[in-house]
Amino acid sequence: MVYSHHRFRGLILRLRPLALLSTVAVTALLLAGCASSPETAETPEPTPSGQPECLVDAKPGAGSDAIKVTGEGLDAKIEVPQGTEFDDVQRTILNKGDGDDVHAGDFISIRYQIVEADTNKVVETSERGVDGVLPMLLDPAIAQNPQAIMDSTQSPVFIAAAECAPIGSDVVFALPGQEGQSAVIVYLQTLKELPTTATGKSVDAPADMATVKLAKDGTPSVEIPKGDAPTETTIGLLKQGDGPTVGVGDLVTVQYLGVKWSDGTEFDSSWSRDAMPTQFPTTGVVAGFSKALEGQQVGSQVLVEIPPADGYGPSEGHELQKETLVFVIDILGVTPLVTDPVE
Repeated sequence: MVYSHHRFRGLILRLRPLALLSTVAVTALLLAGCASSPETAETPEPTPSGQPECLVDAKPGAGSDAIKVTGEGLDAKIEVPQGTEFDDVQRTILNKGDGDDVHAGDFISIRYQIVEADTNKVVETSERGVDGVLPMLLDPAIAQNPQAIMDSTQSPVFIAAAECAPIGSDVVFALPGQEGQSAVIVYLQTLKELPTTATGKSVDAPADMATVKLAKDGTPSVEIPKGDAPTETTIGLLKQGDGPTVGVGDLVTVQYLGVKWSDGTEFDSSWSRDAMPTQFPTTGVVAGFSKALEGQQVGSQVLVEIPPADGYGPSEGHELQKETLVFVIDILGVTPLVTDPVE
């Protein structure tokens, strides 16, 4: 595991409090519709047609059909007619895209607005992304593991809004109000599928660091050099990306491989979990991993060697407490941290 001992409650960063209240309904639906063990995080079983099942499969209703959207993207105006009622979760597809259907496990780019239904007030958007575009990982662990819902940085509301509709679609997704709060409307555009390996330009491998080789599918392997382990965190760039820069506390989407310096054996890897990317904030991992991420651009591949002091040295009794760690990290996406309060 790359996580530090400080667990991160990332839902708070992705949605403001008003919208958070309404994710409860989607969370309950996701859990109720899941047949897998709560200790697993596998992609849902395919239907007879060969496609994975929809987790929520929200249908259009009188409420979602009544929502009027003028324009598109962050310039769109979302209007909910006065008195419109939302007794259940509803989704209306405004414009159907021509891409593949979106399913849990996909990594795509999106634009969105979240609107308070009673007032038509916009309470959250994707404006912090470049051109208002943010990456979204539809992590099936959120649907299948109650603890993952609490620890995840990916709200189930976006999974429910995007799933089982073609990429390129515009949808409105309605969530009933909770505890006296207004219903919440998510206007979402799914834009394109994103790569799950680093796409940056290869650069000269750093001297005196571990050697990295890539399989055809991008899976890395690491050869530990002879000699003593480094005493300070050492970072080398293998591919230079040209995407947004990762900031302190940002949510990152990555692929990674971690091996021990002592014997070269793997102790953690996203590649070993069906090559599915993973997400976490840069402040939610060990110090050396954070140093390797912050300041790098999306599309980059980074090699980092981490001595115990910047790894698990401070975690008394951890199985990796005395190990120097070596990671290969593909940086696939970044969502800037939301820090400003609701006005």
